[in-house]
Amino acid sequence: MDYSDTDDSLRRRSRKIAYLGESARRQFESPSGRSYGLMGELNYMQEEDIRLEATRSRLSNALKRHGDLAERMSRDSDKTIYERLHKEFEAARALQTQEIYLDGEQWNDGLLATIRERVHMEVDRKAMARDVSTLHSPHFQERITYKVGDKVICCLEGARIGILYETSYAGEPCDIYHLVLESKSFLEKMTVLEHTIPFFLPLREAENDLLSSNAMKFIDYVGELLQAYVDRKEQVRLVKELYGNQIKEIHCSLTYHLILFAIADFGCKVIVKLKYADLVSVLPTNVSVVAWPIQIRRFSLNTSTMNTLEGPTCLLYAEDALRTMSLPEAYAEIVLNLPQALREMHEESP
Repeated sequence: MDYSDTDDSLRRRSRKIAYLGESARRQFESPSGRSYGLMGELNYMQEEDIRLEATRSRLSNALKRHGDLAERMSRDSDKTIYERLHKEFEAARALQTQEIYLDGEQWNDGLLATIRERVHMEVDRKAMARDVSTLHSPHFQERITYKVGDKVICCLEGARIGILYETSYAGEPCDIYHLVLESKSFLEKMTVLEHTIPFFLPLREAENDLLSSNAMKFIDYVGELLQAYVDRKEQVRLVKELYGNQIKEIHCSLTYHLILFAIADFGCKVIVKLKYADLVSVLPTNVSVVAWPIQIRRFSLNTSTMNTLEGPTCLLYAEDALRTMSLPEAYAEIVLNLPQALREMHEESP
């Protein structure tokens, strides 16, 4: 077979297809060269549907991974670690001779150095267990626990410092987390020995960045990280509990710093997207609230017609509410003012 004939045939077929495509495109263009508005609107709607479907697919996959990871977290080994550390912290607090409440500048690097010193003194006391006079020394028998805000810091056996984080939401206690630091000597940096902090929070990164250079800042940052995580999680839980019958879809990342949900009870579908600047934020910085499509009923003396606004419409009042209020408060504000916002769109539309 002659390959040159085949190449010529392919080139002729390509030119024919290109001509047909060009001819079809011209049929949908006006003489001035601009596409008809209807085609543009349809293309926009199709592109928006594709983007929404892609977002829904990604969030569905994330939700599935969340379920798998949550199941892994609930295994016996994880529960055992939590129960063991919880009992050890409770025992340390039960044996305390004094609990000191610290405020503001009282919590500083000097105090942390004192806690490390007490930890090593306790190790020395165990090593000198045969020295009866040393064991009965009041200096060695003193056990102090420090309360700093939502943190409880205590000395654990084996050159370890324990930090108990007590989180809360709306004044009510929530989850408790444990962190154990190992202090082998003053010449070596402290390290994270074990913990019950969710694995998807960046504890290891914080340890590498802060623990060796500023242990107090590391301890405080972990507390902020946990409290912000619980705050975002509880906001989502409360919205689902109060308004679950109105919310059709809700998707969240593991850390709850990406949230997407839809409302569909007002003649349109309202899509809310929230993104937080970092994992210690409790209010979102990147907010999008879009209503689409919006159906508007127009009345005249003898007729009633239903028009639909093409394309998404941003609800600016809702975005402002979400940037300044907690999610449950902002949701109530959005729902309360949505009918009025839709009426104003009806009046402004041609």
